[in-house]
Amino acid sequence: MSLPCCEWDDLLACSVPGEPVARTAHPAAPYDFGVAYPDPDSLPLDELVECLREELAVAGRSLAHYPHPLGYPPLREWLAARLAETRGFTVDADGILLGSGSSEPNFLVAQALVDPGDVVLVEDFTYAGTLGILRRFGADIRGVESDEEGMLPDSLEYRLREAEDEGKRVKAVYTVPTFQNPLGWVASAARRAAVSEITARGGVPVWEDDCYVDLAFDGQEVPAAIRSFDDSGRTIYVASFSKNIGPGMRLGYVAAAAPLMERMAAVKGTGGVSQFTAMAVHRFAQTGLDAHIDRVRGLLRAKRDAILAALDAHLGGRARWTDPSGGLFVFVQMLDGSDAVDAAERAAAGGVLFAPGPRTAADGVSGRDRMRLCFGWNRPDEMDAGIAALAAALQPAAAAVLGR
Repeated sequence: MSLPCCEWDDLLACSVPGEPVARTAHPAAPYDFGVAYPDPDSLPLDELVECLREELAVAGRSLAHYPHPLGYPPLREWLAARLAETRGFTVDADGILLGSGSSEPNFLVAQALVDPGDVVLVEDFTYAGTLGILRRFGADIRGVESDEEGMLPDSLEYRLREAEDEGKRVKAVYTVPTFQNPLGWVASAARRAAVSEITARGGVPVWEDDCYVDLAFDGQEVPAAIRSFDDSGRTIYVASFSKNIGPGMRLGYVAAAAPLMERMAAVKGTGGVSQFTAMAVHRFAQTGLDAHIDRVRGLLRAKRDAILAALDAHLGGRARWTDPSGGLFVFVQMLDGSDAVDAAERAAAGGVLFAPGPRTAADGVSGRDRMRLCFGWNRPDEMDAGIAALAAALQPAAAAVLGR
């Protein structure tokens, strides 16, 4: 006798998102400008193996226990000291929670703060991963205009007043102030102070995503974190080892005030992150991380120079683009009518991946004439051919608009 099939559509929880997550790996392409990968040859594999061996010799027996709910204590203690030294604010080790990359910490922040309909302010173009998380929780996402120095204070104040006039509460201002994804700028110290001051008036949390802070080229000194301007505990600070070591490590962290930390820890549960990974990162952070970051900066600088030269050669006169002083992104705006969304499928067929502008837009639709290019993966000597193929994929839309 056959048993009836489950009607899963009637059984699934209402809170489960309707859009499925891809169950395949990111597609391989000869020219991958779509994802912020590091150069695989830059990964410090031998050093990580040796660091893990050394840390296991000291603390390996602790693997017999379940990890601390907030994550490996020695790494959190190192992070607390590092943040005080490099980002200008103090936090206790128990004010830091380790998570899987920065995605899980960002997810936990959203889950702890955002109810459907709550307003969250973001830069007009920002990190697509966090936009997806906010949509998952039903946030009312609103863009704040920015320029090369960061969020425009007048635009931020306008958005805050607008929500207040509508009787809506702004739950957070999410910002990527350092080598912004995708716009590439670094918010000035004055703008960081302004964001902190403006949000303080209404008691609005600042959600600071600082994942790219270590990737400064040319010896640029990055301003102190927005959290350094806040002595009230409103500012949430998220960062990761994904960009200064590698995303496959899946290790990041969030620093937050005790009430929010308690809620995030409760949401995360008691499992903690992989102690095995945290041990390797802890030892490497003390012995080799700074030297590794210096090497990565040099590699990325060469890649930035190569992609800018290729853009000039193949899209000069048809587009304008940013000239980042760090990070992983060039943001391109087409000037000839080309539609980046329409071009994406043609480009993929030619072996080129990139992120069309709407994927990074606060409203999800703006920026069809724009695209984010990540320059971390391909070698400098591959940039010219990759951008040439991209320009060819954009050409049909441009030709139609220009009557050629």
